[in-house]
Amino acid sequence: MMFRSCKTFVRAVFSAAVLCAAMPAWAWPDRPIELVVGFAPGGGTDLTARALAVYLEKELGTTVVVQNKPGASSAIALSYVARAKPDGYTLAMTNMPGLVSLPIERDAGFTTADFTYLANLVRDPSAFSVASTSPYQTLESLIADAKAKPGTISYGSTGVGTDDHLALVLFQSLTGTKLNHVPYNGAGPLRSAVLGGHTVIGGLNLGEVMPYHGKNMRVLAQASEKRSPLGKDVPTFKELGVDLVFASERGIVAPKGLPPEVSEKLREALKKVAANPEFQAQMKQQFTEMDYLDGPQWQERLKGDDARLREIWAKTPWVE
Repeated sequence: MMFRSCKTFVRAVFSAAVLCAAMPAWAWPDRPIELVVGFAPGGGTDLTARALAVYLEKELGTTVVVQNKPGASSAIALSYVARAKPDGYTLAMTNMPGLVSLPIERDAGFTTADFTYLANLVRDPSAFSVASTSPYQTLESLIADAKAKPGTISYGSTGVGTDDHLALVLFQSLTGTKLNHVPYNGAGPLRSAVLGGHTVIGGLNLGEVMPYHGKNMRVLAQASEKRSPLGKDVPTFKELGVDLVFASERGIVAPKGLPPEVSEKLREALKKVAANPEFQAQMKQQFTEMDYLDGPQWQERLKGDDARLREIWAKTPWVE
């Protein structure tokens, strides 16, 4: 009798061990997730991250907290995430080209190899904007004045090596002009600087400035291949004779070494959010275009971006 009981006990212990071995080591996620943004509150990246956090919480069943760590053109935030424990609880909303351009120009505290790529979500074309009181009514008048008075017209960006700054570098190369570059810690402070008359041109993404366009700001041109359905009255640089196409892409990364099961769960959650009509409507409301790409595909595209930016760097280094 005791022998049979022992055998039953052994079988029970063995079955429990097999069951435990088949289960994940922990139920992820079981605590809040930190979503890090490398710019000050109020800009396009911040607004996208905050919208995403709400929908991601529903998909993952846990709190997603947006943390702003502005400075060094987002290098502070990206290096912070690159050094974080790869457990899925620390993520970053990245910006292209900064994600790729910053390690090209300097030791940024991270490289593109330091991350697990989860998904790109949106794109937001670069644009040149002025205050509604500005004497510059058109891009043509700005170019004419910039050629006549090189280095005297100020241009604000969200930092060295960002899409706003690289759009300026390419613009100057294409038009033979020289503007006075002034970096800021985010779109919010930059927009305030334009409205306050502290800088003449705001290198703001289209989505960041469209809510103010026709009110207290005027968008002179935006850098898509064709006019955006979210800003139909804003001309492209190309149609105004300047072959400039550039945009900010915003995606989500985690530290390198993320467990495959966590990576898969995050990628699936981001895919569902990107396909959610309510999230898409919110992005449209923010004048931001959807551009979903799964992690591995996004990483492949970034390799092409890296080659393109290295070519630009070789011809026109953008660090002043």
